Amino acid sequence: MRPNQLSLPGLLLLIALLVAFSYFEKREEEGPAPPQSSTQTSNPGARQANTAGDFDYYSLVLSWSPAHCARSEGRDDDTQCARPDGRRYGFILHGLWPQYERGYPEDCPTRTRPYVPQRVIDDMLDVMPSKGLIIHEYRKHGTCSGLSPEAYYETARRLYDSVTIPDRFRRPSDAQSVNPRDVVRAFVAANPKLKPDMVAVACRGPGSRLQEIRICFTKAGELRSCGVNEDQGQLCRSSVMQVLPVH
Repeated sequence: MRPNQLSLPGLLLLIALLVAFSYFEKREEEGPAPPQSSTQTSNPGARQANTAGDFDYYSLVLSWSPAHCARSEGRDDDTQCARPDGRRYGFILHGLWPQYERGYPEDCPTRTRPYVPQRVIDDMLDVMPSKGLIIHEYRKHGTCSGLSPEAYYETARRLYDSVTIPDRFRRPSDAQSVNPRDVVRAFVAANPKLKPDMVAVACRGPGSRLQEIRICFTKAGELRSCGVNEDQGQLCRSSVMQVLPVH
């Protein structure tokens, strides 16, 4: 090999060094790269699912207690269905559900363990007569409100108290066969600010039994129209619904 002639490995190394020098010279001309975000999505404006406080509206869910007590799990529910004091319930507060316009969040991560204090449980038992339900509803739905257990149940109580139950559904002693639209009309008549698109009726089980009423509120607690989650055609497809008596 002649002294002034490079070997093939040396030639390849020289080419690599020239390419690297050209790259870094170009980078210096362009300036430093912008810092990367800690989280990146294909659509930066897209909603992150199950984020506490990020939702569109509330669905206040009122369950028809006789339907629960008629099921096998209700027969062993002494707190709600076989109370020693003889008390029987009609509509109870089942929960306050944060909703998206389409779909809903659940089990949202929180900074601390989603613990419901006993004093909060005690304060809710008159309208939500199940300790297990109170704890479950906060963990699954209340965590997504962005509120503490105290604030969440204070809001739930306030919205529950703002709804007037129609007389025919307070403590009926006889079974009723009704059209779901009749139930909606009864609630609208009893609540002057309520409109038909703000309330929905759910039925299921033997004889299409009345299960629950859903009433929709803004995050600020004002009545508003419901989203697709309360599609009446999906919640109760029957034209005749059975309302079990309170006894």
